[in-house]
Amino acid sequence: MVMTSEAARDFLRGLGIAALAGLVLALSGAFADADMSLGHRLAYWVPLMVLGGLWGHVCGRVVERFWDLDDRPWVTVAVLTALMSGPILLMVWLATGLFFEGRVYRLSSMIYFVAPVLSITGAMSAINVFVTRSRTVQTHEAAQGQAPARFLDRLPPKLRGARLIAVQSEDHYLRLHTDRGSDLILMRLADALVELEGLEGAQTHRSWWVARDAVRDVARGDGRATLTLDGGLSVPVSRRHARALRAAGWY
Repeated sequence: MVMTSEAARDFLRGLGIAALAGLVLALSGAFADADMSLGHRLAYWVPLMVLGGLWGHVCGRVVERFWDLDDRPWVTVAVLTALMSGPILLMVWLATGLFFEGRVYRLSSMIYFVAPVLSITGAMSAINVFVTRSRTVQTHEAAQGQAPARFLDRLPPKLRGARLIAVQSEDHYLRLHTDRGSDLILMRLADALVELEGLEGAQTHRSWWVARDAVRDVARGDGRATLTLDGGLSVPVSRRHARALRAAGWY
């Protein structure tokens, strides 16, 4: 499966943060003998943090399939930390024994690694969740004389000329909702938002873009808002995007 430019940036940014954290931990001498050389600490911390970053990326992809990372971010941090910590604890326990003493520690010694692993994993989860939280992208109607939104060229033949109501992310696909029905195309929402410039609308949720003129009603409940669009389609508004949409006069 080909990784999009946005996905590649997220992946590399996560590994960069992990490597930088490894550098900081090595320079500070965290959880290590003060007499250990800097080179020795770097050789231990940087690869270990990068491996943890790779596992964190996998966990993040799993979590985002079932949870909006922009909604209740601290709960997301807790979920990620819980998901990541077990395998990372095993990895740290095994790597530490082999790296420093050339042997595998007794299983009972794993208890001494729990607090450091939880603290570092929790901190890294928080950094990545808040760094990658998406801003509210708002697209604007093309001015007179400007070219229409490039995204309209991606409408399947059966939907050409239809009015675009909403775009919904489904795994690695986008479901295009129009006044003539819906269909799927292979694309990420992050890339589609760039091409939707030229149409008046906004991202209402990590998985949704909505055309502003398609909104017919707004319902509020349990601290959230739900938009009802033409054709009766219901679209969630995440807490992360609600403030920007209220400020823009959407509801």
